[in-house]
Amino acid sequence: MAIHDFLHVQIRGAGLTGSLAALAFYSSRWNVSLEDPLTMEQLQNRSRAYAITHSSQRFLKKLDLWNPLEEFLVGFKWLKVRDQEIDRESLFGLDDLPQQPSQAVGWTIQHQPLMKIIFERLKATSVNLKLGDSTFESSLSTLNNKATNHLILACEGSESYTRKSLGINLWTFKYKQLCLTAIVRLRGIDSDQAFELFRSEGPFAILPLGTDLFQIVWSAPKERCRQLEAMNSVSFLDTLSSVLPNHIQASALIDKPRAFPVAWALAHRLHKGKVILVGEVAHRSHPVGGQGLNLCWRDVEVLYELALEVKAGKIREDQLPKLYGRRRWIDVINTLLITDSLVRLFSNRIRILMLVRNLGFSILNRIPLLRRIILSIMTEGPNFIPQFRISINYYKDRHGIK
Repeated sequence: MAIHDFLHVQIRGAGLTGSLAALAFYSSRWNVSLEDPLTMEQLQNRSRAYAITHSSQRFLKKLDLWNPLEEFLVGFKWLKVRDQEIDRESLFGLDDLPQQPSQAVGWTIQHQPLMKIIFERLKATSVNLKLGDSTFESSLSTLNNKATNHLILACEGSESYTRKSLGINLWTFKYKQLCLTAIVRLRGIDSDQAFELFRSEGPFAILPLGTDLFQIVWSAPKERCRQLEAMNSVSFLDTLSSVLPNHIQASALIDKPRAFPVAWALAHRLHKGKVILVGEVAHRSHPVGGQGLNLCWRDVEVLYELALEVKAGKIREDQLPKLYGRRRWIDVINTLLITDSLVRLFSNRIRILMLVRNLGFSILNRIPLLRRIILSIMTEGPNFIPQFRISINYYKDRHGIK
């Protein structure tokens, strides 16, 4: 009997994490079932964009998804990080990347074409799709880990029914901010430039979507976000223009602004028996730095590597959950701590912290090596050390340094 015939994984949740996990396990020659209470149309119907880092690019290439996605990806060559309170900024460019040569610091892509291509790929496989399944929650009502004879991935998101059914608790807290997203047209900004603005009320990101379209990711106190969400388009654009850098003006609102809660969360454990917590079921971070989806996909990449090891007979199937937990803790904890530290350091007007930030920008602008290290960590996750070594060797060869 071929390995493909008896290795089976049940994936609960068909969002971006669960759907990519389904393709990853199918590529590893496992039998895969993918289930979700929402239909395919409902899962695709969302107005949002995502930042894609180099760690995600490499994984998408492994799954042969990068080329089909390229026409929908918008690369940016510059990332400007600016502290609005102290009027200091630092510019990150292609030369600061650990991957050399490179065409982009990062990419953005809108939700609908991303989900459409992933679903088109899934429909062309033998993955058993159970979407719009009304029995989704009741199917776990009698879950007994000891009786489970196949792998289960919980990918339903932060309110996971699977995690709650297993009694796995979270370390968690809610930020005093909400996060508001909207797609707008902007003037006075290049289409290949992204911004991370730090303001006392919270981080503010500007992500290019092609030509003059941009997504804004605006963190602010709850009442402020609710007010912004309720504004008409003219009032919203006026308010938006007042907080943007002076040379940038908002000219049109493309979709209705939507606010959502922001929380920090980490599961007490990443698996129980043969059930594995993946993506936001296991962890949740502030959207600053655009790390959320990329961190979730690094979970999937580790599962993909382990699935291949099981297929090759290097490890047993029952070892996979424990090995997944061991390999993911460091990256997950580091990312959650870094994003939380950025919010706490910059979302204030505390004088001593403003002095620290001012010193930090001075050092950052004078030492290119430091910019490379920071960008390596943000774009590569746990692979930043080997990628950084490659970058140093490339720099030496380019400049004739021995």
